[in-house]
Amino acid sequence: MRRSSMLRAALVVGLVLAGLSAPASAASAEATSAPVRASDGAYVTGETVVGPRLVDLTIQSPALGGTANVRLLTPDGWEQRRRGDRWPVLYLLHGCCDSYVSWTRSTDVASIPELRDVLVVMPEAGAAGWYSDWWNGGRGGAPAWETFHLREVRQIIERGYGAGQKRAVAGLSMGGFGALSYAGRNPGMFRAAASFSGVLHPLRDASFWLPFFGRTGLDPYALWGDPVAQRRIWAAHDPYHLAKRLRHTALFVASGDGTPGGPFDPPGATDSLEALIYQENVDVVDRLREVGVTVETDFYGPGTHSWPYWQRELHRALPMLLDALGTGRGAAAHAVAR
Repeated sequence: MRRSSMLRAALVVGLVLAGLSAPASAASAEATSAPVRASDGAYVTGETVVGPRLVDLTIQSPALGGTANVRLLTPDGWEQRRRGDRWPVLYLLHGCCDSYVSWTRSTDVASIPELRDVLVVMPEAGAAGWYSDWWNGGRGGAPAWETFHLREVRQIIERGYGAGQKRAVAGLSMGGFGALSYAGRNPGMFRAAASFSGVLHPLRDASFWLPFFGRTGLDPYALWGDPVAQRRIWAAHDPYHLAKRLRHTALFVASGDGTPGGPFDPPGATDSLEALIYQENVDVVDRLREVGVTVETDFYGPGTHSWPYWQRELHRALPMLLDALGTGRGAAAHAVAR
């Protein structure tokens, strides 16, 4: 054999041996295993490790007519999980005009010790998706965010990513609406729900919220229709009108009132949005108590519609959320929060 041929052969053997000894890449791992699928055909097209205990899933979604991402904050031992291993699940929902990265970007959620035995699921919900299957003039179809979250994402993480049957949900602003609306529209799915500055009674302030529904260039009436002509659809999503259906869900509702003097605000800062949301929250809490539903509240007075308050309220809600999930960490979370 010529010297050049011998060198080429040695190079090929070396590359093969190197490939055998190196860890499998994400692409090769995906190629050798079937993607996790939901019952309607939604499936995972990719997984990306974005930080310690943080994994992003890309899901091809029939409900959305495209792809969307979900960020997982994984519990201890998750990477070594075996078939049948299950963890309780906390869904964290983002607010309007933001995305699935917002909770890890703007809070300390990834470093909370009491969440190290919980699978935290942070799904994309559209900049202004409003946690709903859009009405679209009665035609339905995409975007169907409720179907994406509660059928496609739920089935995928339960079938392939260690999610168990114990679930809680929490969110801020638009996500606070989503948390209570999802729990009310799906009794028994969530053991607990928490809202931080949530839009909890949109029908009360319909003329104010309609412009928000069109933030992404969509027809604002495509979400639930006209608040008069399609009042039934609005009410079917509005936590105020879902109060009786929340009887068996542990609840936490928090809001500032938009007045100056909040600990995380510049001197004299006010917030008319938080003031409006506060009135909605008070109305919903009054309604819950009127129909016999127990709800824990933190109406903390001065404060704006901003992340420092939502991070603090997540900590304050954690004891209730963890107790509902049965992690045994509620008492520890309570000591830290207070």
